[in-house]
Amino acid sequence: MDRLRIAILAPVWFAVPPIGYGGIEWIVSLLADGLVDAGHDVTLFASGDSKTKAKLSSVFDVAPSLLIGQAETELRHALACFARADEFDVVHDHSGPPAAAVGGAVATPVVHTVHGPLDGVAGELYERIARVAPDVGLISISLNQRKPKPDLPWVANIPNALDFSLYPCKPHRGDYLLFLGRMSADKGAHRAIAVAMETGIPLKLAGKRNEPQEHDYFAEYVEPHLVDGIEYLGEVTHGQKVELLQNARATLFPIEWEEPFGLVMIESMACGTPVIATRRGAVPEVIEHGRSGIVVEDYREMPAALEAADGIDPWECRHFVEERFAPERMVGEYVDVYRDAIKRSRSR
Repeated sequence: MDRLRIAILAPVWFAVPPIGYGGIEWIVSLLADGLVDAGHDVTLFASGDSKTKAKLSSVFDVAPSLLIGQAETELRHALACFARADEFDVVHDHSGPPAAAVGGAVATPVVHTVHGPLDGVAGELYERIARVAPDVGLISISLNQRKPKPDLPWVANIPNALDFSLYPCKPHRGDYLLFLGRMSADKGAHRAIAVAMETGIPLKLAGKRNEPQEHDYFAEYVEPHLVDGIEYLGEVTHGQKVELLQNARATLFPIEWEEPFGLVMIESMACGTPVIATRRGAVPEVIEHGRSGIVVEDYREMPAALEAADGIDPWECRHFVEERFAPERMVGEYVDVYRDAIKRSRSR
């Protein structure tokens, strides 16, 4: 059983890898390609405009981004994978709760990576899924993510990883602050703006602004302050994002929610740029305070933290993420989970 037949079910809404927004899709792409490189037989269920080393199977020729959240679209995509479940040794779902529930209906072992938060409605939903599909093993991406629901059927905690070849390190101190994230209050673009206004340092903001609530937030809390060196660049391409990260003085991560992981942090550190982040969610698991970034209790402490961030060695940032968030580590840990799931299935 050295060579596994693995089905990976990606979210359907964006191509794999994504052109712009899409943190989950980057992880799915890295995992699928890494599994192929490791010698496994991998089929990726994703939109037809995806690019992968795995075999690609799709219901939609182009990612149906405009239909995001539509249950029928999501289920058509998921069912196309589970209808072929007996062709695989294991199915690994990244697409969301509906597919996790459907996974309980097939004989093939299914594992499901939880990419979102588990407070509120989402946590209650996963509790219900665990009751009707108890054999679907859940995988967290940070230990903090589990806190609202520690008793779900967790089988592993596997942090995300990064393809370092796509994030060259550029060790120098930039002259602006950077915020990358969707235009949402919990991500904290308005708090990054407050830091820039207090310090007088230019700020570049980039991130998704597609949904109605994102437009409303932007119009009220961001747009009025786009003056005096504070600029919004929209949703940037990967290449533009890397250049922004490489040339920033520091990346601000002023979240006020329980962020399950925060890929932006390791992207920044890989480019040699320290992160200044509030101690929420997975931040203490992703940043080593004083080595790869600065962790503060409140965003109001960020201006004072800049001096400490300036003292962080860019190459030390890079070495830190290479140690903790290598794709080989992530791929190996997922393979261990697959083998355990197969053993459990055979023993039932």
